[in-house]
Amino acid sequence: MWMSASKSPRMLTPAEALPGRDAPVPVLKTHYVNGNQMAPPFPNGLDLVLFGLGCFWGAERIFWQVPGVYVTAVGYAAGHTPNPTYEETCTGLTGHNEVVRMVFDPAAIGFEMLLRIFWEGHDPTQGMRQGNDTGTQYRSGIYYYSNAQRAAAVSSRDAYQKALKNKGYGKITTEIIAAPQFYYAEDNHQQYLAKNPHGYCGLGGTGVACV
Repeated sequence: MWMSASKSPRMLTPAEALPGRDAPVPVLKTHYVNGNQMAPPFPNGLDLVLFGLGCFWGAERIFWQVPGVYVTAVGYAAGHTPNPTYEETCTGLTGHNEVVRMVFDPAAIGFEMLLRIFWEGHDPTQGMRQGNDTGTQYRSGIYYYSNAQRAAAVSSRDAYQKALKNKGYGKITTEIIAAPQFYYAEDNHQQYLAKNPHGYCGLGGTGVACV
C-alpha cells in the first residue's frame, strides 16, 4: 500500500479535491474466493455495511472468511472525487477512505458480531493512519445503512472505548456516518490477498477484546 507524503493528514474540502470522472470502474462479475456475484442486485434478505479499518487488502480478507458474509468488495467512500482511481485516492486528494463493503445474511451472522470483528481487527485510536500506513484513506470508519446499524455501532463504540481505556489506549477516532456512495476499486485490488498470498497487509489489532 502507498503511504501519504503528508506528515499531518487532514480532510479536504470539496473544492480542494480532485475532479474525478464520469465513468465508473468496471465491476468484476464474481468474487475470486467464493464465486458469489460482486454487484447488485443481491439475493433478498441480505444487508450491507461499509467498514474502513486501514489497508483494504487485509481488511477484506478478514471479512470474506466470516460465515454468513455473502460477498465482499473493496472500494472508496466518504470523500468528494467521483469515480476515483487507486492512485488518486493514495494521494489523499480525493477525501475517500479505503473501505470494504460486506453483503451479509443477518440470519446467519448478527451485525453485532461484524462490529466485534471490526473493532478487534485494527486499532481505532490512531486517527488518520493504521500502523505504518498514513493518510486520510486509512482512517477508521463505520458507514451504516439503517438506524438500527447506527445505534449498534455507537453502542459498541462506547463499550469498546471503556475496554480500551482500561488498557491504556486513547480516544476512539472512528467516524460513524450514513453510508455514502461506494465506488468499486479496480479489479486487481479485489480479493488482493487471495490472488497474492504473500502480499502486504499492515493491519494489527490492539489485542483488547470487544465483548
